[in-house]
Parts: sequence; C-alpha cells; structure tokens
Amino acid sequence: MATTAQTSVKTAVPKRRLSERKRDNLFAYLFISPFFIIFGIFGLYPILFTIYLSFFKWDALNPMKYIGLQNYQFVLEDSIFWTSFSNTLLISVMGTIPQLILALLIAIFLNSAFTKFKQAFRVLFFMPNITSIVAVALVFSAIYSNNGMGNWLLDIFGLDAVAWNSGWWGVKIAIATMIMWRWTGYNMVIYLSGLQSIPADLYEAARIDGAGRFQQMIHITLPLLKPFIIFTVMMSTIGSLQLFTEPYVFLGQSGTSSLRSEGITMVNYLYSEAFSNSFFGTAAATAVILLVFTIMFSMINMWASNKLGGDTEG
Repeated sequence: MATTAQTSVKTAVPKRRLSERKRDNLFAYLFISPFFIIFGIFGLYPILFTIYLSFFKWDALNPMKYIGLQNYQFVLEDSIFWTSFSNTLLISVMGTIPQLILALLIAIFLNSAFTKFKQAFRVLFFMPNITSIVAVALVFSAIYSNNGMGNWLLDIFGLDAVAWNSGWWGVKIAIATMIMWRWTGYNMVIYLSGLQSIPADLYEAARIDGAGRFQQMIHITLPLLKPFIIFTVMMSTIGSLQLFTEPYVFLGQSGTSSLRSEGITMVNYLYSEAFSNSFFGTAAATAVILLVFTIMFSMINMWASNKLGGDTEG
C-alpha cells in the first residue's frame, strides 16, 4: 500500500508541473499575441491579398475578373515601368553612396575628442530626419525652381541655369539631394553609436605604435564598423527601392503623368496605376515585382557582405 501511495504521489507531481508549464506557456503566448495579431492584420494579410489581386483585373468598383499572368506581362512589357526602374536605381546610387560616405565622415568628426558642442551638432545633423518629408520637398521645390537658389548659385559662378524640375539630370540631382539631406543624419547616428562602441585602448595602442589617423581609420575604425556599414547599406537599399514621396511632391502629380521619364520611380508607377488609372491588378503585380527586386538586391548585399567579411578574415 505504501508503495502504491508513493507511486501515485510521484505521478501527480510531474502532471502538476506539466500543467503549470502549459499555463506559463499560455500566458507567454497571450503576452506576445498582440504583435502577431497586428502583424497578421496590417502586414501578412495585405501581402497575401496583393499577391492574390495581382492575378485579377479590378477597378475597385466592378467585380474581380481572373486574368492569370496578364498583369505581370503588361508591367514587364511596359517601357514606362522599366524607365521607373532605371530612375529608381540611378537616384538610389546618386543619393545613397555620397550620403553614407558623408554620414561616416560626420560621425568620425563628431566622435573626435577635440570637437566642441558635440551634443548640439548631433541634434543639428539629426533634425532633417524628423522633419516632415512633405515640408522638405516643398522647400527643395522652391530651391530648385527656375528662379530659385540653385540657379542663383549657378549664375554666381557663371554657369547656365538648369531645369531642375523638368530636365533628365536636373530632376534626379534634386531628388538625390533631398534624400541625402534627410537621411545623412540618421546614418550618422548609427555610425556614431558604432564608433563609441570601439574601445579607446585600440587607438591608444595604435598611437604608441606610431599609426597616424588615416592608418587608425583603415585598420581599426572601418573593420570594426563593418556590421554598422552593412546595416546602413542594407536599409538604404531597401528604402531607395521604395522611394515615392520626394519625387511625387517635388514634381507634383505631373510626376506620374507628363514627367514620367524624368523622375518617376517604381512606387510612383505603382501609385499611378492604382489611383490614377484604377488598374489595381496591375498595381498589385507591380508591388509583387518590387518585392522580388527588394529581396534580390537584399540577397546581393548579404552575399557581398559575407564575401567581404570572408576576405577580411582570410
């Protein structure tokens, strides 16, 4: 009898522990469930519905009509789409590469022990990132107007005026400038946090060994900042592929109609198909293609980063 009682007690304890563990797991899932619910409603469902919609013809008023891959065929055969693709890549290169280099140089400058008013400079450089992009685009529209500050500066140096809001290169330079002005401070803060994580002992040892500032930057700063540089390049690539507000506000609604060839981006093309032409199926197909491009360029960045990291270790 005693043995039977002991056995029943031993089996009851694991069951009790198991039920307590299930209850703890249930509470844990309940606490994290709001994130998954919100993500499912505002993240996963729109993605799945967009993919579904890309196979249909729909103007948001009449019933959907299944047309298979015709939306994708139309987009991929549309010369305007490929113009928007080339514009997006060109503006991205013009606005991203100088921006990241400038952000790194500013971060190194602000991280210097000899810089006065460091906190004020950090706030000053980060301010453009929290400024309304519509207000930024309106200000730059005034700067790059025919009689704006841009042409005034060119006139001072004896150069011809540029059609900033209609010329092929003028539009791209103006939009790239807006991107640089807005996002340089954001990337600068990321680089600055990376610089502050580098131990000062490494620089002290390098100075004792006779290394100059440039050598310290090449052999200490840049290698240890590699994770931060990879992150900013990745995020800048994804953000540049989603470029919309700057060209739309800078060019006005004409940026998606009469001035397509100068400044339209892929997201402008998507917006035009959906809300100007009421071709929501074509717009959905464009969104799926844009998603594929984003994944592809992200994978290229990851491959290049891993290759660079492997070469450095070797």
